[in-house]
Amino acid sequence: MKRVYEFLKKAGVYYLATAEGDQPRVRPFGTVNEFEGKLYIQTGKIKPVSCQLSENPKAEICAFFDGAWIRIACELVEDDRFEARKSMLDAYPHLRRMYDENDGNTQVLYMKKATAEISSFSDSPVIIEF
Repeated sequence: MKRVYEFLKKAGVYYLATAEGDQPRVRPFGTVNEFEGKLYIQTGKIKPVSCQLSENPKAEICAFFDGAWIRIACELVEDDRFEARKSMLDAYPHLRRMYDENDGNTQVLYMKKATAEISSFSDSPVIIEF
């Protein structure tokens, strides 16, 4: 899991794919946080991505960095604890302009049943399950 976290941090931006009915939806994200042994992402509850994930928690994440790419298939599960939201916002203090642990909008979700594949054109793929 640590290798997945480090890859996403170095990439800076990753793309999160969800489903809305039968239509795929993809958007850029930039938050990833390790908290209590799990990898978390952050969004706002008022955003369509939050609604999509509540209806279907299956998601995929993809990022590219330094000639390699990662694809993560997982379920994203909301953790509504104050401590989880605070940990994310402490890791990304610039988000505090838009979010607060107690605002009722900040949402953090952790990756469950995750399989990551790190690939490149020169090396064999690496599979990481967490």
